[in-house]
Amino acid sequence: MERRRIKHDTSLDQRLGEQAKRLRDEARGIPPGVQRDILIRQARQAETAAHMQEWLKSPGLQPPK
Repeated sequence: MERRRIKHDTSLDQRLGEQAKRLRDEARGIPPGVQRDILIRQARQAETAAHMQEWLKSPGLQPPK
């Protein structure tokens, strides 16, 4: 079985940032409750992943000792 390759036009951290914004906007449109909490948590996870991606790409990253 051959893996399907997808060529993205934007970087991973940009896509994660856009996803976080979309999730937060969606959460603002619904009343407080479980579903809203889930959307906010997913937005926070996407933002954290974007920050980790930036950190991993940084030139100052040092290997563990």
